[in-house]
Amino acid sequence: MVLVLTITLFACESNYQNVKNLSLSDGAPIAEGKNINFKYTDSGKLVTNLIAEKLLDYSNLDFPYKEFPNGIKVLYWNDKGEKSTVTSDYAIQFDETGLVDLRKNVVLVTADSVVLKADQLYWDQKNKWVFTDKPYQIKFKDGSYNDGAVGFDSSEDFTTFLSRKNQGVQLVDKNKIDDAK
Repeated sequence: MVLVLTITLFACESNYQNVKNLSLSDGAPIAEGKNINFKYTDSGKLVTNLIAEKLLDYSNLDFPYKEFPNGIKVLYWNDKGEKSTVTSDYAIQFDETGLVDLRKNVVLVTADSVVLKADQLYWDQKNKWVFTDKPYQIKFKDGSYNDGAVGFDSSEDFTTFLSRKNQGVQLVDKNKIDDAK
């Protein structure tokens, strides 16, 4: 009797896994969300608010990711409570690498009035770095701006900004130059 029960139990487990695997077609998301309004808090303070019309969760794949095919809007607050926003018409977040790929009509407005517009923008969440190989336009808080033809690399707060090829206007404070001499 014990032998029959053991065989039945293992047979059921095997069948359960087969049925579970059959219920998802190849490449299908494990979950789908609509009208997403996700809020992340830390110590009772709102840190991030992600808003999206549609979310496809592919965490069931070998290289898991989340896709936002109809765009995304993310509001986030720094330690001082200052708000920044980023929007795009399409986004994908890779779970293992922490990389976010924003595409089509990407607009980033920081709390200190830096405005970035790009065709595509990558955000490395782990290293707090943003970059692109596509054309972009950026206006800094001091009024200087540039139009980049090739791309840039920057810290996420734009204190370090390395443009590959651009043209624009750079404002220079003459007093700071004189003080440095």
